[in-house]
Amino acid sequence: MNQYEPLESNETENEFYSGNESKIKSKSFGFLINILLFILTFFTTAIAGVFWANKDPYQLNNFSTGITYSLLILLVISMHEFGHYFAAIYHKVPVTLPYYIPFPFIFLNPFGTMGAVIRMKTQYYSRKALLDIGAAGPIAGWVTSVVILIVGFMTLPPISYLYQLHPEYAISGIPVSGFTFGYNIIFWTFEKIFTSSPNVFMPPMNEVYHYPFLCVGWFGLLITSLNMMPIGQLDGGHISYAMFGDKHKYIAYFFFALLLIFGLLGLLPILTDYNINYGSVNWLIWALLIFFVIKIKHPPTYRESEEPLGTGRMLTGWFTFFIFIVSFCPVPVFEL
Repeated sequence: MNQYEPLESNETENEFYSGNESKIKSKSFGFLINILLFILTFFTTAIAGVFWANKDPYQLNNFSTGITYSLLILLVISMHEFGHYFAAIYHKVPVTLPYYIPFPFIFLNPFGTMGAVIRMKTQYYSRKALLDIGAAGPIAGWVTSVVILIVGFMTLPPISYLYQLHPEYAISGIPVSGFTFGYNIIFWTFEKIFTSSPNVFMPPMNEVYHYPFLCVGWFGLLITSLNMMPIGQLDGGHISYAMFGDKHKYIAYFFFALLLIFGLLGLLPILTDYNINYGSVNWLIWALLIFFVIKIKHPPTYRESEEPLGTGRMLTGWFTFFIFIVSFCPVPVFEL
């Protein structure tokens, strides 16, 4: 997720996790903090991986079960962050290394992490730098997630793998209820392509989290789509502002309204007997976070008189909107 820190005087914070045009004070223990947070996040995501494997996450002898999941999710997060990082370096924008965010409380967040951030503050960005830095992270993370998903679908184990995790399923059958991941366009398309053969067992979406490659690929697409919303200082907001200038606010308000609609639709199963899920109340929480913290409009970070983006960068921007559309999931998780 994108993080912020308080600004001084006329400094403007840009959210793709980065540093500042004035000097970043180096501390002797600076790198040690990055390393320590990475190690802690490795452990918390490994614990989450053990949890997804239907084993006790706090039993030390189960730890190795979660390593594949941990390495995959750290790969997605790192590719996203270093996409921003190297784009910032290319534009000579001072930037910190990623600060990974461990999250050990599985009952609140079963994925084991809140992502990572890099910090960057500056009074001014060129449109080119804003577009490049904003787009590089999501594109890198998205490509990595897609590759992981493809590997996951191509290496699906037989149904006996699921029976090993849930021996009772061999007798009672695989349930169709429980904690369930929602579909996005990419996941649905890959499922149709790679599991069309009757010899391939495709687990239902309420069991997908037992499969590390599918679980991380799905999660990578989710966090990419969250960052790609063209609102405020999310990555998508940076890109939209770089492409359209002050007119970006109309796009931002439109997508914020959609977010509210999906959130309100998520109340239907709670307030009525209508059991079909068209939205999620989680979007209302996300909308509140955007409204009060991230903000809907992007602050001005370049002069409107600045030369417009070239065709190549505009196409890159449109490609990131495509990424958002095919990765967005109106109902990310729900209980059947």
